[in-house]
Amino acid sequence: MDIEKALKGLDLPRKVRLLTGSALFALWPEPEIGLAPLKLSDGPTGVRGAELRGGVIACVLPNATLLAQHWDTALAREVGEVLADEAAAQQVHVVLGPTINLHRTPLGGRLFEAYSEDPLLTGTLAAAYVQGLQDKGIAATPKHYVANESETERRTVSSELDAKTLREVYLLPFEIVVEDAAPWAIMAAYNKVNGIPATEHTELVEGVLKGEWGFDGLVMSDWFAAQSTAESANGGLDLVMPGPGGPWEDELVAAVEAGEVAESTIDDHLSRLLLLASRTGAFGAERKWPADVPAPDSEVRREQLRRFAAGGMTVLTNNGVLPLQDPRVALIGRHAIDTVAQGGGSAGLRPPHVISIADGLTSLLGDRVSVVDGVEVRMRYAAPGPGVLRDIRATTFDASGEVLASREMEIAELAAYGGWAQGAASIEVSGEVVLDEPTRMLAGVRGFGDWTLEVAGEQHATRLAWADGIVEEALLKPPFWTTEVLVSPGDRITARVREASALVGLITQPVPRPPADAIGAAVRAAREAEVAVVVVGLTDEQETEGFDKTTLALPGEQDALVAAVAGAAKRTVVVVNAATPVLMPWLAQVDAVLWAGLPGQEAGDAVAAALLGDIEPAGRLVTTFPRADSDALSVVPANGALPYTEGTAIGYRGASEPLFWFGHGLGYTTWEYGPASASFVDGVVSAVSLELTNTGERSGREVVQVYLRPVSEPVRLIGWAVADVADGETVRVEVPCSSRVQRTWDDGWHPLRGGELLIARGLGDIRVTLPADQE
Repeated sequence: MDIEKALKGLDLPRKVRLLTGSALFALWPEPEIGLAPLKLSDGPTGVRGAELRGGVIACVLPNATLLAQHWDTALAREVGEVLADEAAAQQVHVVLGPTINLHRTPLGGRLFEAYSEDPLLTGTLAAAYVQGLQDKGIAATPKHYVANESETERRTVSSELDAKTLREVYLLPFEIVVEDAAPWAIMAAYNKVNGIPATEHTELVEGVLKGEWGFDGLVMSDWFAAQSTAESANGGLDLVMPGPGGPWEDELVAAVEAGEVAESTIDDHLSRLLLLASRTGAFGAERKWPADVPAPDSEVRREQLRRFAAGGMTVLTNNGVLPLQDPRVALIGRHAIDTVAQGGGSAGLRPPHVISIADGLTSLLGDRVSVVDGVEVRMRYAAPGPGVLRDIRATTFDASGEVLASREMEIAELAAYGGWAQGAASIEVSGEVVLDEPTRMLAGVRGFGDWTLEVAGEQHATRLAWADGIVEEALLKPPFWTTEVLVSPGDRITARVREASALVGLITQPVPRPPADAIGAAVRAAREAEVAVVVVGLTDEQETEGFDKTTLALPGEQDALVAAVAGAAKRTVVVVNAATPVLMPWLAQVDAVLWAGLPGQEAGDAVAAALLGDIEPAGRLVTTFPRADSDALSVVPANGALPYTEGTAIGYRGASEPLFWFGHGLGYTTWEYGPASASFVDGVVSAVSLELTNTGERSGREVVQVYLRPVSEPVRLIGWAVADVADGETVRVEVPCSSRVQRTWDDGWHPLRGGELLIARGLGDIRVTLPADQE
């Protein structure tokens, strides 16, 4: 590899051409200098590939918050290794993850993709994840740099925050991951920071990231985020994505020729791109891709993903009903049957399967489980799940009606943008309904465009008008139209759309029944069982890229369902299939709550293992749960600005009597904290040591957490350690403590002195208090 020689071999237009993507997820090759095409893929909990919908089959891991609830760097590294294998199987060089923005407010729609509300926990886990990926030659791309904690007006909003808050909280995860793991790429965010777009923020990119921290990797834009030419090129951005097109290309050549951008700046950008290519095997020596990577549905992967999911689940409350002891169970709820494995947006991908909670629990308990559907949980209709349609086919046509391409599909939905259907004048999607007898169903379409629908001998036409310029709506919340029809076995549903934009698909589902009917059936089943397990949660309507939540309440009549079942059942366990906090008005009425997150493709088997105690759900919360919507910080900008008025006091740092504290989790055993002592280096806490005893009747995993409560600053996590301890055993636990959070910013870093150390099982269960001063 000779980057200097390569630069000298290219004229300015060819250099600049390489600095904008060649496609949605690809970079240009340059054979003359030995540069092969680079492939990128969205992450961060799966490697989707180039297709926005219906692409390659890939592992769907548990979501980031569920993985973070292990508080385990070894597991985070193992996750990175799995994703590296998945990328290598697809010959992908760069994974666009991890997401290391913070959970500033639980109303943020994209929190499921990010680790936690705490900068130290987030940065430490992210560093391990990056190491797992890059040790196998796949580039990681921590994102989104920086202060990108909500989705409302995300392409234009200015996050307004002072230097202290920026340095101590929002830059810190990036600082940790850069200094500890040296990622090969970082993604600049959509938003502005104090009025300056993140893609052209010279102070933060050139000054802090590349200057202070010595980052030698590549800075790419988020997709379509770069809007300027000279400003972004001079501000430190190295690569504009996607392409072709965008604000660079010919405009950047002209800017260099006009003296607005130095050619040495172009050379620096290209040097970083070639270094990325060299590190990932696309420049210099040809990369040899492995041929023996485990398949997404192989037993080795399924075991890993079950363990990743179940071990991170969190027991929020438990009066002794968990783990279940082989009872007769009434399993209730739409999420039990249609379990949500992943969130919406760029993190979404196509799994080999999703094990529902109903299938997972039934596989272990057999006929001791009765399954009852619950109330509706979606306000908008989605494409049908597996087994609803068969012989699904999509066909594209040119303007004259000639067939361009035709493919068999596994799902009745595809992307009209960025995939094989792009550029078609019209698209047809069809499938045969799987039925045993004539049934009244909802049939319809989703996606912008002019539609015709044929079903059961009827033809319908509708226009779903394009909301000009709202890309997120086109991809993530497309409009839909349905009609109720009598469908018979063998009937085929066919839809054709003209002027398609972004996403097109069929809708086929049973006619929804009234909530009272669903709740009545659930109550009857609950009375007959020893334990009622009610599964509730959110969907990708709430947990998605592109949109924030307007409430923390469960959608539909799920709260009424839980309350009714709890009033009828002998014992009630609630499983929450969601990544981010929800309100729980029924909490005092139920016997246990298991926080299950978005568990990935092995969801049902993982939940069953956690409920029965085959795998201890030893997770600890990574977000503070508010009691009411009014306790959550706003995500709605005013006049284009979103002020971070809480300063450094986000999450647990500013909380008072939340529903559940950050760090909370009961597991399946009990713990006694013994004598503790602190060690100091240069007056800063370097470690805490204590005796820990498992006083329960089961082996278990504890997460010993250490917080610093300074004299005049918010409390903050400074260290933690994970301990696996057999029942009755006493061990000594050493908790390393980070100096990075024992400092304060005031035109430079200054150490925090004084206060007290809190050794805790979460901030709601403080076990030992020590002075934070060295005696």
